[in-house]
Amino acid sequence: MAFRTTVDRDVPESARELIELVRTISDAELAPRASAHEAEGGFAGDVFGLLARAGLTTLPMPEELGGGGVSFPVYLQVLEEIAARWVTIALGISVHTLACGPTWRHGTQQQKERLATTIDRGVGAYCLSESHAGSDPAASLSRAVASGGSWVATGTKAWITNAGHAEFYTSFLRTGEPGSLSCFVIPADTPGVSFGVPETKMGLKGSPTATVTFDAAALPDDTLIGAVGQGLPIALEALDAGRLGVAAIAVGLAQSALDYAVDYACDREAFGSTIVDYQGVSFLLADMAAAVESSRATYLAAARRMDEGKSFGREASIAKLVATDAAMKVTTDAVQVLGGAGYVSDHPVERYMREAKVMQIFEGTNQIQRMVIGRHLAKSRYAQIPKAQTEARS
Repeated sequence: MAFRTTVDRDVPESARELIELVRTISDAELAPRASAHEAEGGFAGDVFGLLARAGLTTLPMPEELGGGGVSFPVYLQVLEEIAARWVTIALGISVHTLACGPTWRHGTQQQKERLATTIDRGVGAYCLSESHAGSDPAASLSRAVASGGSWVATGTKAWITNAGHAEFYTSFLRTGEPGSLSCFVIPADTPGVSFGVPETKMGLKGSPTATVTFDAAALPDDTLIGAVGQGLPIALEALDAGRLGVAAIAVGLAQSALDYAVDYACDREAFGSTIVDYQGVSFLLADMAAAVESSRATYLAAARRMDEGKSFGREASIAKLVATDAAMKVTTDAVQVLGGAGYVSDHPVERYMREAKVMQIFEGTNQIQRMVIGRHLAKSRYAQIPKAQTEARS
């Protein structure tokens, strides 16, 4: 199958060589392995190592930390390219970026330098959710208690991508009253840190998801990122950027499904003609293409706001919502275009459909995204109302 994700893409000339490098590596090393590896499961550590050596796992991080220093829109387009060939790998990189963000944005110089020595050795993990507190991180029960100039961490985090394989775990633990979280970057080899059996999932079987347990794990004071009690704002800030990563991955997945469906429709004959010639199929493909293109434009617009230093939380939620709902619809329609052939594993569209579902769930369910967007709308509306009227209502 020919991947068409970068045709006529609006990227700076300086980024074109990078995009071409990503396409070359992805076509040669990722696409041929994806289906077989996803069927078998297991962590593709050698692939992350290959991409790390090519400088592709740290693209948006500052150059002084060993990163690529590229703009966020370019980084997201790289994620999309990788996702179009193998979603699991793109997700691993996105989560790694999510895990690194708090340190490069809020860490001390020493903490940033320590991160720079680890980011090229493997991926990181982001530990926020708990089994009872997925969409409500303020309800987290895992805690860190101050003890003689250090901290002792206890509790369990759930649904952690890269668990058991990450080099470090950016974790958010209670350090005070309920809702008072602090951010810690915990090395994988810290005594008292253990991992559960990987979950058996519908899709993304090459991306291990498991619990991370802290059993009286001693954390030196310099593992604390930012101030005590600052964890929730740090976590939410990182999630805004992470939602753009998910949006880009969803677009890459949807583009792959569209490409495959188009190729199939142009080759499959029925009633004396290729099925793409029938309006019922061609209109379906047209709607799929419109969904992919509009989703791409949405995530890129949000990423440009981020790079310009503007608020982008609402836009990130919109991009995540639009792109992941579109991916679910596009992959489902791709299965429909293939008919019975789309329902069997001889063709990848059934895998694409299974992989798309979780996009609507992680980094905040799409119901949560609607809540976030709605609150932003209400906030902007009330900001326009004169203070006297607002007080009269309360």
